[in-house]
Amino acid sequence: MRFSGFRHLLEYLAENRQDDTAFIYEDNGICRMTYGEFYVAVLLRSQQLQESGKTCIAVFADGSLASIIKIFAAVIGGLQTVMLDPSTPEEHLGELIRYADCDTVYGRQEHIDLCTPYLTDGIIDGTGRILFFTSGTTSRAKAVVLSDYSLMQSAWNGSQMLPLKEGDLLLSILPHAHVFGFVCTLLWPMFNAVPVALGRGVRHYIDDAQYFHPTVISVVPSLLNFMMKMNCLNDELRLILVGAGDCSDELMQAVKDKGIQLSFGYGLTETSSGVAISTGGDPRALDICPDDKITIAPDGEILIESRTCMMQGYYKYSSDTINTVQEGVLHTGDLGYIDDDGRLHLNGRKKDILVLSDGNKIYLPEYESEIAAAIGDDKIAVSLKNGRPVLVMENEADRDAIQAKINEINRLQTRSRQITDIITLGHPLPLTPSGKLQRWKLEKEIEDL
Repeated sequence: MRFSGFRHLLEYLAENRQDDTAFIYEDNGICRMTYGEFYVAVLLRSQQLQESGKTCIAVFADGSLASIIKIFAAVIGGLQTVMLDPSTPEEHLGELIRYADCDTVYGRQEHIDLCTPYLTDGIIDGTGRILFFTSGTTSRAKAVVLSDYSLMQSAWNGSQMLPLKEGDLLLSILPHAHVFGFVCTLLWPMFNAVPVALGRGVRHYIDDAQYFHPTVISVVPSLLNFMMKMNCLNDELRLILVGAGDCSDELMQAVKDKGIQLSFGYGLTETSSGVAISTGGDPRALDICPDDKITIAPDGEILIESRTCMMQGYYKYSSDTINTVQEGVLHTGDLGYIDDDGRLHLNGRKKDILVLSDGNKIYLPEYESEIAAAIGDDKIAVSLKNGRPVLVMENEADRDAIQAKINEINRLQTRSRQITDIITLGHPLPLTPSGKLQRWKLEKEIEDL
């Protein structure tokens, strides 16, 4: 069954699964909320928001039951709903609040206090719009405009490819402010009437699986690697869905050795999450979701058409929308190919973007320009070493002075995007005959250092 939006989903669950568990969470012991109770709580909050006269709410999506209720209530109540990550650097919150036209905010009191001075007069009509921020650098933050309809169709697509079973329990530990976390740890299980165990935060990554005993978990590669190293996966776990990056062969084999099915999902914020999922055999061979059409451009770029899940556009960036979605076709910037069985394989990025292990991205020309301006040297590059961003320079310089400038830049970045080391080559950066940086050569050289 397809659902037209959040209200349709909740009405169905409240009528047909009223007494079944929707959420399991910690509150001085394990607590449960049924679908019927969740629906009532959402309707109450929705009515309160409508009576407030507010038009655009920023929600710090911290994964708590209270924030989930507020998100559903805001959307059902007709407010434009802006998803904010609680780890967003304080220096950028005001910019995001103003850019997204928020006139009210929900979160912890410290977040409310920080955002209140930047609240706007709101908007005329944002009904149905849900804004997820892309993970580019913060000097040009962009929000992708989605809707509860597109998100529910994404959940339907995922459920057709990888259905959950009666008796499953999904552990939700990914940020709901990112579309992969929202769809694949919240909407996907709700679509299948599978209860969601709400993780207790970063400090409990090591023991949440043993505490809640899930059968399914959605993770990014860095989190899976951590959980495997700490040996904290529970025996009941049967399925791990990995998104927003690739895993090493060694990590995949370690999961397989535990008898756990490992599936990869590929998608973008612009497509309301996944468009292809591996369902068996080779985890890197991805079956294309029913509502999506994927073709490969002559230069290897992955092109996507989706009649149900495509974004409405980038908020206030119409030119970027036009450049990215051309005649209904999304130009992803990802490279790949489709094998003889019709399965999609990924093999890199067309654009100068670093995809980090936690799913965040660094738009290199912009980031490198910022660093070059700060340190007064344009013969630099940002690359990855051991999966972490590093600054690469041609020549020796005053390392302490450079590090001080990098520390200032790092202070404005989330942890995964912070520069972790400064590497000096002692020779020019590798360039093409036309003067463009050969990033693959640079990566190979610094990994060998």
